[in-house]
Amino acid sequence: MFFVDKPYLSDFFKNTLKENAIPVVATESAQTLGLPPGTHLISEEEAIEMARSNADLAIYTTSENAIGWIARHLPFSSLPEKIELFKDKSKFRTLIKPLFPDFYFREVRAEELQNLFFNDIPLPFIIKPTVGFFSMGVYKVTSHQGWLEVVEAIQIEMEQIKDLYPTEVLDAGSFIIEQCIDGEEFAVDAYYDATGEPVIVGIHKHAFSSENDVSDRVYLSSKEIIANNLEDFTAFARELGRLAGVKNFPVHIELRRETDGRLLPIEVNPMRFGGWCSTADMTSLAYGFNPYLCYYTQTKPDWPEILKGKDDKLYSIVVLDNSSGVSGEKITSFDYQKLLADFEKPLELRKIDYKTYPVFAFLFTETRKDNFAELEHILDSDLREYVSVR
Repeated sequence: MFFVDKPYLSDFFKNTLKENAIPVVATESAQTLGLPPGTHLISEEEAIEMARSNADLAIYTTSENAIGWIARHLPFSSLPEKIELFKDKSKFRTLIKPLFPDFYFREVRAEELQNLFFNDIPLPFIIKPTVGFFSMGVYKVTSHQGWLEVVEAIQIEMEQIKDLYPTEVLDAGSFIIEQCIDGEEFAVDAYYDATGEPVIVGIHKHAFSSENDVSDRVYLSSKEIIANNLEDFTAFARELGRLAGVKNFPVHIELRRETDGRLLPIEVNPMRFGGWCSTADMTSLAYGFNPYLCYYTQTKPDWPEILKGKDDKLYSIVVLDNSSGVSGEKITSFDYQKLLADFEKPLELRKIDYKTYPVFAFLFTETRKDNFAELEHILDSDLREYVSVR
């Protein structure tokens, strides 16, 4: 069964639900998201009984907002505990410590940040909410002066976004400090099947504008990116699954490949693929198969066949987060037409209510490899060129 919830549900996902009669739990939130007539809705009571009668029931959530429902209504199952193993970044680091015994991390309460003894922490390091989402509250620290600025920035940002997500998704009560992981960063959509075997249904490389950039602006996929990493990432996911003991469990894995080839996880987001119906929808646009259905029907994509004829193409998700420095309520308009004109082949534009969420839109594009400059431009842009202010 599938759960749907705010902040966003794509038309592609809605149609997938309806056309394949996938059971959708009729939560209060689900009934406000414009599911098409004919969607196979089941009551919350039915959902609880399904989970009670089948310990290995395949469950998918479009949003981590649904984690709260699962914790409240399915405490008899192992699912809330499995979710927390991944969602709580401190518990996740503890889980994988046998694989990475020398990795430095520590958890710090929010009220302790001001008085933290800085000299005890190896530089550089990353700080982020222990329970977080997107790149909210994520900062890289390289100096003591930078640390003072980051503490102030965290306080301001957490105050601004405190009401956007439930605490199961974003909790500013504690933060994890951990060593920086170098190397290329990737986002991997996968699921563990009924036997616990991982199946990868999408790989995106996270592009950055600089070494200090921690934003989510551009994610790339291509034949080369998938073919060069599929085998190693599958083996890596298998090790994670062995430690966690998960089955019928979708994940969105963020990891880095260091220069020596070693893979280190940044985090693993449970019960979903990329947030906001992003990476899985992009995979469908680029490669012609449906990752949600792969999970639901327990099928594996035939990657060698799928990647034929894709040699010269880059497929990108452009996350147009509000990096303009202007708050949403002061912005009168965003020039979406000008944005589209800056890309050679936009595939889909998803406008977001930027006065509610700090995101203008998600743009899915296809780009020739020799035209990477258009992606570099948006990576470097603070988006003010598209913004009008009153």
